[in-house]
Amino acid sequence: MKLQFTIRGITADDSQRIVEIDAFYSDEAKPEYWEERLNIFKDASDPKSPTRGFAVVADRKVVGYIIAESRAWEFGSPPCGWIFAVGVDPQYRRYGVALTLCREVCREFKASGIRHVRTMVRRDNVDILSFFRASGFRAGPFIELELEL
Repeated sequence: MKLQFTIRGITADDSQRIVEIDAFYSDEAKPEYWEERLNIFKDASDPKSPTRGFAVVADRKVVGYIIAESRAWEFGSPPCGWIFAVGVDPQYRRYGVALTLCREVCREFKASGIRHVRTMVRRDNVDILSFFRASGFRAGPFIELELEL
């Protein structure tokens, strides 16, 4: 069965659904975090803002979201896009929701002159790692290093 959905920009009103979807995957509701993160979407989208966010709506509710930013010159990197959050309601997985979101944010980045998009994924998160690989992502030129304190 094909899912009928639309894609639109995220609004601050989407925070409750984003919290619910994120909590499913992270096992923790983080409403304060998401309220702060989504605060940028309270006003009409500023075309000069480096932050982009899209939501997929089906059955009159948000069933998926993606939030990304363009950044420049960190770690010697030329301007690039960073996907830092993507989530799909588990009941709506395997309908192309995440792929649609990823393509939309990449389209926006490309239109603004960005040539590379990056993200970070936990090594043990096979589902999301498989999704990004299937979407064309490959290992990039940087290696993450971490020091436990």
